[in-house]
Amino acid sequence: MPTSVVKFDATASDVKVTDDSLVVTLADGRELSAPLAWFPRLLDASDEQRRNWRLIGHGHGIHWPDVDEDISVASLLRAA
Repeated sequence: MPTSVVKFDATASDVKVTDDSLVVTLADGRELSAPLAWFPRLLDASDEQRRNWRLIGHGHGIHWPDVDEDISVASLLRAA
């Protein structure tokens, strides 16, 4: 019987910061969510600063230049 192999891609493709959560969408469609309280710099940032992010390391991390914050996808996966 043939089996399907599911390939997970743990790289970020999109990021959203709400009033109380950091939500990262992965390239394979999974979403990771973490409390914004875990990231004090983002918690204290303005909406404009929260929206100003870029992927780093080919999607293995996220950087917010306005608040000098870097978060790795691997650390979010470990916390999940």
